[in-house]
Amino acid sequence: MLILTDAQPADIQDYQELKPSEFNFLQFYEQVKEQNSPKIYLLLSKKFKLHFKRIKHSMKMIKAAGGLVTNTENQYLFIFRNGKWDLPKGKLDPGETTKIAAVREVEEECGIKINKLGIKICDTYHIYEMNKERILKKTSWYRMSAMNQKELIPQLEEGITDARWLDPGDFMMIRQNTYPLIRDLLNTEF
Repeated sequence: MLILTDAQPADIQDYQELKPSEFNFLQFYEQVKEQNSPKIYLLLSKKFKLHFKRIKHSMKMIKAAGGLVTNTENQYLFIFRNGKWDLPKGKLDPGETTKIAAVREVEEECGIKINKLGIKICDTYHIYEMNKERILKKTSWYRMSAMNQKELIPQLEEGITDARWLDPGDFMMIRQNTYPLIRDLLNTEF
C-alpha cells in the first residue's frame, strides 16, 4: 500500500518511507507488484497532490462506485467474486454519476432494491493490469440501506457466485479473504 501525505500519520507505525526527490511511480509499481504483502510505503511530501496527479496521468483511469449496504437487522451485504469476498461495486456508464452508478451496481450484482442512498464514505484507488495496460480504478463508496430482502440473486455473469447478509461479528471471515482496500474500509468503519 502506498500512502501519499504531507503529514506523518499518527496511526501508522510500521512503514518504509520513500524519498520524494527519487520517487518514480512506474519503477515503484514494478518493484512491489509481485510482493503481495501488506507492507506500507509512505511518500511524505508537501507536494503530495502533485505526486498523485502524476500517478493518475501515468495510466488509464476507470471510475466505479459501490456500497456498504445494511438491512433492518443491522447486517451488511457482501459478495463472493473471483475467490474473494468483496463489496458490490462496478464501473460507471457514460454520463452516469457515482451516486446513480453505486445504486445501480449494488442492485444488479445482488438482485435487491436499495431504498436509501446515504452519505459518501470515501474514494479508494487501486491498480490492476488488463491486456498489459495499467489501470487506475477509482471507486466511490456510499452507505446504503435495503429492506429485509432475504433472497439475494448473485449476478453470475459478473463472476459473483454468492451474495449474503452478514452480521458484524462475522467480518473476520471477510477480512481473512478479501482485498486490502476492502479490509481497510471495514477497519475504518468498524
